[in-house]
Amino acid sequence: MSAAKTKKTVGVIGLGIMGGSFSRNLIRSGWRVVGFDISAAKRKELARAGVEIASSARAVAAAAPIVITSLPKPEALMAVAKEIAAAGLPPRIVAECSTFTIEDKEKAKRILGKAGHTMLDCPVSGTGSQARTGDLVIYASGDRKAIGKIKPVFAGFSRKTYDTGEFGDGSRMKYVANLLVAINNVASAEAMVMGMKAGLDPKIIFEMISNGAGNSRVFELRAPMMVKNDYADVTMKCSVWQKDMDVIGAFAKKIKVPTPLFSATLPVYAAALRQGHAEDDTAAVCAVLEGKAKVKRRRGR
Repeated sequence: MSAAKTKKTVGVIGLGIMGGSFSRNLIRSGWRVVGFDISAAKRKELARAGVEIASSARAVAAAAPIVITSLPKPEALMAVAKEIAAAGLPPRIVAECSTFTIEDKEKAKRILGKAGHTMLDCPVSGTGSQARTGDLVIYASGDRKAIGKIKPVFAGFSRKTYDTGEFGDGSRMKYVANLLVAINNVASAEAMVMGMKAGLDPKIIFEMISNGAGNSRVFELRAPMMVKNDYADVTMKCSVWQKDMDVIGAFAKKIKVPTPLFSATLPVYAAALRQGHAEDDTAAVCAVLEGKAKVKRRRGR
């Protein structure tokens, strides 16, 4: 058996911005990664990074006792859960790291559970740029023993894993975190636009705010894009973020919590989609507010 085959193996299904970064960091941490994505381009890209590309989600689960899923839509999660459940495999731990409704995750958990597998709800707090450097926090929830087994895997691509409790509590915590991200992102753009309209250099705005009381992690991550007026280096697509916003809004409504600040951001994100920023980073809300404020950037800014 080759040296590569003797490494501990982990499976990753979904090799996009987040799943691709998980995989690269796991490989750097010494793991053998078997992965799959429906995108041929992603499969090719991650193969170059050292991921052993499987032919299907089922093949990933056949090769790895622990499987991480990072998927764009709940429909994809259901398809993967059904495929793994129908494969007749020994018990697997499946850690679902996307942001979906708890109801969708519970449905997938039941599908996998009937086949003898353990599914964990493990959403991730952090942007794509943080994922690249392993600066992520995992909100794990579900079977405590399974969480204990998977923590060494999470350590390969994150800086902290929390056991948040019963299945679904990880998602509940993620909704709270993303509510703040949604607000802070638009607040960062609002502040940048106010400063630029007042005649301040955006580079100076960033430097001063990032060293003052108004700073936030979101400002540090997104304001540099706003300074450059360039949103192509995507850490979270506006189109994908809209899915997260819908999930958070529906959850808040369900438990009857008023969200005046979160709700105030909704039309700004919607305008970003209408104005052609669907594939851009969510920092593009700055461009939306610049347009509303009729900001004219000086040359070189």
